[in-house]
Amino acid sequence: MKNKILVIDDEPSVVTLLQYNLSQAGFEVLIAMDGEEGKRLAETESLDFILLDLMLPKLDGMEVCKQLRQQKIMTPILIITAKDDALDKILGLEFGADDYMVKPFSTREVIARIKAILRRTQNHTEPADIKIDEKEFVIGELVIYPMKFEAYFKGNLIELTLKEFELLVYLAKNKGRVQSRDELLNAVWKNDFSSDTRIVDVHISRLREKIKEETKKPVYIKTFRGVGYKLEEPKC
Repeated sequence: MKNKILVIDDEPSVVTLLQYNLSQAGFEVLIAMDGEEGKRLAETESLDFILLDLMLPKLDGMEVCKQLRQQKIMTPILIITAKDDALDKILGLEFGADDYMVKPFSTREVIARIKAILRRTQNHTEPADIKIDEKEFVIGELVIYPMKFEAYFKGNLIELTLKEFELLVYLAKNKGRVQSRDELLNAVWKNDFSSDTRIVDVHISRLREKIKEETKKPVYIKTFRGVGYKLEEPKC
């Protein structure tokens, strides 16, 4: 069965290029030329992936991403935009996107990134630096299943993006050890954000929200000012 991808972009030349190359790569492609139509299709269609431009008519891409995640629609999202600003990258990922690419882009790289994200989310292959024999991590009331791409807190499933999950697993693998921002960036994001450690802080903040951590007194993910972060067993 073909994976179904929604392309949300208002540039006809970009849409034509993506539609042709994605179809050639074996994907079923849906098109939306504005944010409102894209959001509607994302809500009503059974999608495997979304390619999302930021500068859209009617509803901008950031808002589309934000609203979909608020509705617990966790379809992987790859943002593709002409806006090459670090803050835009961080905001896009903070709102729940899985990856970010800047125009002009190589369609080959777009397809490679799509396939990599789909392998992680559909086949549950091992996240960053996780050995295949590590079946689960139990840390207080936090339980993580790397091979299932699932994490639970107090028995409730946590809705995580790919990078949030990979970061959580990497912290769990190194439980009790302080990890610098650079170490986390290299382990989870590889070379995608090699010079911007703020993306680590953004994802740590999101993880804390999702496991109901008090920002000022976290008991699971501790901050070591000027150094980095550590995931540890909560003290009774």
